[in-house]
This record gives sequence, structure tokens and C-alpha cells, in this order.
Amino acid sequence: MALRVGKPAPEFETSAYEKGEIHKVKLADYRGQWVMLYFYPGDFTFV
Repeated sequence: MALRVGKPAPEFETSAYEKGEIHKVKLADYRGQWVMLYFYPGDFTFV
């Protein structure tokens, strides 16, 4: 699957670190809002 600028991102669910906790988030949770996806593979430090 190829991602393209300006096209919708595919639906996904992942774990996220927020406010000291890890929880599940889905792209659908943010429907209708601007979303920036940040991904840095191979690094386990928190940003």
C-alpha cells in the first residue's frame, strides 16, 4: 500500500504515550480534525 500526500490515511489502531500512560488510539477517533502523524522507527525514547 502506498501513502500519498493529500490523500486520506488508511484506518489504523496503535499504542500511544500520553500524559504518562500508554493507551490505544485509532485514526477514526480524530475524524473531522487535523492530524499530524509522527513516526520514528527504531527509537524507543519519548519525544
